[in-house]
Amino acid sequence: MNLPRPRPRLDQENTAFWTGGGEGRLNIVHCGDCGEFTHPPRLLCRHCQSENVAPQAVLGTGTIDSFTINHQPWAKGLEVPYVIARVKLDGAPGVYLTTNIVGCPVEAVDFEDRVRVVFEEQDGVFYPLFEKAD
Repeated sequence: MNLPRPRPRLDQENTAFWTGGGEGRLNIVHCGDCGEFTHPPRLLCRHCQSENVAPQAVLGTGTIDSFTINHQPWAKGLEVPYVIARVKLDGAPGVYLTTNIVGCPVEAVDFEDRVRVVFEEQDGVFYPLFEKAD
């Protein structure tokens, strides 16, 4: 299901995040000095301010931390209802992605569900969405 999505402005900080899905990679900025992850992407580590940061592919799996079911048709052509969730990523401590859960009925989504990334491409941008892993 291709929902109309706002196109992010690609720049030096975020291009690897928005285009990594073309290679099946969920790229999160990682610091080579302190080892922490930073999201949203930045050119400096948010933990130690180091410039020794680079995108690193993470597992692309996680757990639903919180979610809501949206019933409001905010944009023309946007099918409702849909799930907006915050996913706690495996292997990237402290990183949570706000995303959509796809591929199942909205009533099948619950807290602590295991999920995995799937990418939806629109005009060269690969939106990281998640589906239930079970």
